[in-house]
Amino acid sequence: MSVFADALGLVFQPYVLLVIFASAAFGMFVGAIPGLTATMATALLVPVTFFMDPVPAIAAIVTATAMAIFAGDIPGTLLRMPGTPASAAYVEDGYRMTRSGRAEEALGASLVFSSIGGIFGTIVLITASPALAEVALKFSSFEYFWLVVLGLSCAIFVSPGSASKGMISLIIGLFAATIGIDNPAGQPRYTFGNVELLAGIQFIPAMIGLFAVSEVFRAVVHRAGDRPPMEPGGRKGVFGVQWANIKRYPAQAFRGSILGTAIGALPGAGADIAAWISYAVSKKFSKTPEKFGTGHVEGLVEAGASNNGAVSGAWIPALVFGIPGDSITAIVIGVLYIKGINPGPTVFINDPQLIYAVFIVFFLANIIMLPLGWAAIKGARTILSIPSRILMPIILMFCIVGSFAINNTPFGILLMLIFGVLGFLMEENDIPIAPAILGLVLGPMLEQNFVTSMIKADGDFLGFFERPIAAGLGAFTIAVWCIPLVLYLMRRRSAEQTV
Repeated sequence: MSVFADALGLVFQPYVLLVIFASAAFGMFVGAIPGLTATMATALLVPVTFFMDPVPAIAAIVTATAMAIFAGDIPGTLLRMPGTPASAAYVEDGYRMTRSGRAEEALGASLVFSSIGGIFGTIVLITASPALAEVALKFSSFEYFWLVVLGLSCAIFVSPGSASKGMISLIIGLFAATIGIDNPAGQPRYTFGNVELLAGIQFIPAMIGLFAVSEVFRAVVHRAGDRPPMEPGGRKGVFGVQWANIKRYPAQAFRGSILGTAIGALPGAGADIAAWISYAVSKKFSKTPEKFGTGHVEGLVEAGASNNGAVSGAWIPALVFGIPGDSITAIVIGVLYIKGINPGPTVFINDPQLIYAVFIVFFLANIIMLPLGWAAIKGARTILSIPSRILMPIILMFCIVGSFAINNTPFGILLMLIFGVLGFLMEENDIPIAPAILGLVLGPMLEQNFVTSMIKADGDFLGFFERPIAAGLGAFTIAVWCIPLVLYLMRRRSAEQTV
């Protein structure tokens, strides 16, 4: 109890609280700008943390990360420009709700359930860190291969319309992921002698192009000024219907929180994969799956809870074993080393007050997310009143800045434009964009884990089923593929017998 009291004393100091609020505002700002991710917000804070003690330094990173993950939903919902990769999973539903005058309801759902998922993940972080971290450490390349394949299978579930068009989009994304030199043979692939392509397709310019620039092209081609008006918000405001959503979708919120925390605890997974898988699971088990992608709040509930649950979950292997759960916790581990603290089992013995302080900061970050998020939503809604002829050039300017800022090279802008044209052509032919983004994100992980596993198994495919967890994931993934096909054949046979 004295350790907990010491931790409270470390956190509830005017300086630390000021750092938390300043970092929250910074994370909200960075996350809301397309192209500037939560990881970038964390990286930009690192030089500032050099001049801080361990507790305010970690508090700054925790708070900025949680805010940036939520803030990515704001441009995604209002402008169909996801601010972070995790927001891309459910951007279509949020944007459709905006077009029907329910922008504040959509953003309110993202805000409330992000906070719920973050608090749930923090509770799990406190109570079950050692057990979950022990399971996460048992994941090898075999388990990660099946996890990635399962994530790619979700592309079919998250795509509205026909499964065949979803598969076409996924293949486009996987093909883009093969470009570059990042492969086992170390040979350039599909680079056509271009030095810039040796590093592969940069994800952020591609995502900005597919979602944002394609939207600008569509506004120009289809005369966006003639579109139906997008009302800033409903009559009930940001929080007006969220209590009803909590009572209507408790299972979805709970399931998203669990899934997000569990996936976040797996080293290298993170909030992006968690959001995609949770959205797919939500659609799979929904009573109204046909509404997903048309402006339905159910997917926002589950995926929103999942991505912030994953933020907390990623700290489990980082704190218990010193193994980063994602790129953000990798930065955190570096900061801790600079402060003379070695993350791992010994930190619970040598610096228990620091660990409790981290837990308290997580709770604070997810609680202050509600008022700050409300203020951000109220401020951002003015975007909807701007005429399209003024708004679209501003959007294009932000797209160019975000794409250039990744590597400070004009090639990012060229990639953005190419993928913008591609995204426009895909949507003109009713090919969904979301599976292509998923293929681009998970493609490198798929190849790396497949090749590593084949080397370990000496080319034997049965090696993917020899480990218990890998066998379970493999069987589940194959069942996900086969069950819809079996049900289809059974329905077809039943129909033939009826005739």
